[in-house]
Amino acid sequence: MTDMTGMTKQEERELAKRLVAEIGRMAETAGRKLRFMEVCGTHTSSLYRSGIRQILSPKITLLSGPGCPVCVTPTAYIDKLVSYAMTEGYKVLAFGDLLAVPGSRLSLSGARDRGGRVDFFYNPEEGLAMAAKDRQTTYVLAAVGFETTAPVWADLVKRAYDENIGNIRFLTALKTMPEAMDILARDLHIDGFLCPGHVAVITGSRPFFHLAETSGKPMVIGGFTPPLLLRALSRLVLEASRKKGGLWNEYPSVVREEGNPKALSLMHEIFEAGDAVWRGLGTIRGSGLYISGKYEFLDAGSRGLTEDVMPKGCCCASVLTGRMVPQNCPCFGKACTPDHPVGACMVSGEGACSITYRGG
Repeated sequence: MTDMTGMTKQEERELAKRLVAEIGRMAETAGRKLRFMEVCGTHTSSLYRSGIRQILSPKITLLSGPGCPVCVTPTAYIDKLVSYAMTEGYKVLAFGDLLAVPGSRLSLSGARDRGGRVDFFYNPEEGLAMAAKDRQTTYVLAAVGFETTAPVWADLVKRAYDENIGNIRFLTALKTMPEAMDILARDLHIDGFLCPGHVAVITGSRPFFHLAETSGKPMVIGGFTPPLLLRALSRLVLEASRKKGGLWNEYPSVVREEGNPKALSLMHEIFEAGDAVWRGLGTIRGSGLYISGKYEFLDAGSRGLTEDVMPKGCCCASVLTGRMVPQNCPCFGKACTPDHPVGACMVSGEGACSITYRGG
């Protein structure tokens, strides 16, 4: 593969053209259509914004997996937040895209319209500052994410404990990606995976090596710029056309085999693994992160939130597992738009439906 460090923009464009042509030629030699899944919302967005998805060979189908943490969170979690918002003495804080996600009865925005105490933050640290300033209110922070943001939440939990901020609680919906990918890799219709680059920065490449080894499918860790994306896709097409499994790290400038030891150590101190419900995939053993040990009193009741009620007509579960592309959902672009979302995949900026609607 070509080294892309220190390239000019013109050189990047020329390389991109060559890689697109090369990918097309390799896809033709495969003798069949190739189906790849990216499991990172940022990859989904970058593939659309760069135009790569639109110009790839028709022999290649890209499927968007469960790469949006808001999208895979069950309605029971939203219901729990709504319950806190409607309880006197409590206030719920969350990222803005979580506010419009439907629960079984109400969204957080709907709860706010009915008098519930709900606000959004740009940075979770804002919640810590609010709780320290207003000791009369119990602040419940909605901690949603994958391994990418789990160290941030772990740090906040530790700081709340160390600074004795007793009026803050964390409702966690933190999930780990390898366990979900292990299930998806058993799908015979998926020929390979574009592994999540941001997650791999934290976890390192080792968990994905194990997945590639057990599934026998090609898995490539890729970056997010057009040249890096094309480099990763080129590797995927090459190995899939050879029917060769294995792991390739095409993001070596950022992803190391061992990951980020400091972040992993902090996560291990604050969290323990447990079962978690993923929309479309059900309960996955050991895929959730829960506050544990001496920090456990800061948890707002995150375990056991298993119920997931899908809005009528919403196909989000099928989109998240690659069984359907967003455009094939009967609600897409009609009953369901970013201004009037039916399901979580249209709400979140990392959701495949929202990205497809805006970029496709």
